[in-house]
This record gives sequence, C-alpha cells and structure tokens, in this order.
Amino acid sequence: MKPLILVTNDDGVYSDGITTLFNAMREIADAYIVAPDRERSAVSHALTMHRPLRVEMISDFIYTVNGTPTDCVALAINKILPRKPDVVASGINKGANLGDDVTYSGTVSAAIEGTILNVPSFAISLVGNHPFLFETAVPYAKKVAQYIIENSLPYDTLLNVNVPNVPPDDIKGIKLTRQGKRIYENSIKDVTSPWGDTYYWIGGGQPYYEHGEGMDIQAVMDGYVSITPLHLDFTNYEALELLKKRWAL
Repeated sequence: MKPLILVTNDDGVYSDGITTLFNAMREIADAYIVAPDRERSAVSHALTMHRPLRVEMISDFIYTVNGTPTDCVALAINKILPRKPDVVASGINKGANLGDDVTYSGTVSAAIEGTILNVPSFAISLVGNHPFLFETAVPYAKKVAQYIIENSLPYDTLLNVNVPNVPPDDIKGIKLTRQGKRIYENSIKDVTSPWGDTYYWIGGGQPYYEHGEGMDIQAVMDGYVSITPLHLDFTNYEALELLKKRWAL
C-alpha cells in the first residue's frame, strides 16, 4: 500500500502553492487536499468551536472546509480521509515562517495539529515576495516527505522548512537550523474613517532579524533551505530548575 499524505495550508484551497505541493506529493504517495475555503493566514492554532463546520468535496481527493488550518487537519484525520495519513504536509506558504512567525502561522499550526494527532508533519514556506517560484520548493518538499515516510520523526516534533524564493539553481543547499528571532516594528497602522473614527490595521511593518550562525533566518539569507525541528514541549527546563532552587513555594 502506498503511503498517504494529507496536504493542507493557510492560504486557501485555491492557492497555487497548495496545488504545487499536492502534485509533488502525488509523485511519491497517495495524496489528499483538505484546506480552508479562503485565506486564513496568521490564525495560529485556532480551532473553531462556536459554530458547525461545512466540508465540501470540490474534486477527486480535494476537500475544502469553512474553517481554520487546524480545523482542516483535525477533520481530515478523524473524519474525511480513508485512513490515518503517514505524513501531513502544510504549504507551500506564500511568504516566510521564520523565527517568531511560527507562533502566528496557520501553516505551521496545521503541522502542529498533525503532530498532536500523532502524524509526522512538516510545514514548508517560500521566503520572499511576488512572484512566488513555488517549483523551487518542490524537490525539498519531496525530500522531506520521503525522509519522514522512511524514518518518521522524533516524538512531538515537526519540521519547519523555509525555502528562498529564488530560481532553483540559486539554492546553495540545505541547513539544519534552530529557530531565530524575527520581530516586526511599526506593524500597527492608524486608519481614520471618513467620519473621523480611528481604527487600527495590524500587518506589514519592518521585520527585525536576529542574525547568527545556525539560525533559520541566517541560513535563508545566505541562500540555503532551512529545516528547523520544532518541539511541542515549550518547557524551559533550565528555567524550571532555576525556579525550583530560587522560588520557595
């Protein structure tokens, strides 16, 4: 029996990125798309609990959900797919998921949900702006998926893959990295309505990067594909031991 790969994203089922990833995954496995019916970027790990969800089959092996990326993965694994998938592949995202982006990203959160449900998962993103060269990411998506199929992943661990948005021949290689730091300055804009009311628009801004050898951001800026293993256990074990010594509860 061929492996089964669930393909999802946060850019929506009609994104060129998910179509590219789906076609790539079909070269190495059986694949299904279960993705949001519209763009759901930056929804993080939101789960819809205040209303029912609608699933629509739009063609063979392709389903859409009027919910979040997390909803899509939960429904796919528990209700839609014919069996439990061997891999969850999320992407190809239009834009980076580097550093602190992973806490906001619907793309990464879909892979987190797969990991929570005990399916080895990865997220893949293109770092750059329009036009997006999704085909550049294809060989790396296939390489990561094939590795996971053959070797699985450590417990509670997913892979966050970021590919420079450059022609394929300009990629220098692959680096295994750690999560860096990426903060947006001036990302909240004041907007005044015709009636003089003030509103706020969150988004954009100038990203600040923490540079350093071994970081995901540094690798991509140097022209490499970054692969970062992320762990679901957020515990800071050094801080835990320090607090046990210093804090008399």
